[in-house]
Amino acid sequence: MATITLEIPDELAERADELRALLPELLALRLGSPTSVAPAIAADVEEIVAILTSQPTPQQVLAIQPSTDLQVRVDELLGRAQADVLNAAEAAELERYLFLEHLVRMAKAHALQRLADAA
Repeated sequence: MATITLEIPDELAERADELRALLPELLALRLGSPTSVAPAIAADVEEIVAILTSQPTPQQVLAIQPSTDLQVRVDELLGRAQADVLNAAEAAELERYLFLEHLVRMAKAHALQRLADAA
């Protein structure tokens, strides 16, 4: 495995250090060569992120659902985590999906509040 040295601002370095385990996979995803993520799952994640960043209506946010492939993969990773047999790449992958789920839940809570305020 190659080592890369970068000069980045201190604030970014602190955030990058917190995500150290995810950096290789994030780079691979951004560079178009996912390491451990099936293309269908990567596309599903990209679609969810695209919706969340497009100033969606509350209804569009509430309609966000993972694909069957993504749900199966998350369930598989959760099962491996419960059995304590996740490797580092799988742990990082699961962490990313759980973070995405957290963002979607927060967005849905805000969407519900917007709908309630409008009523």
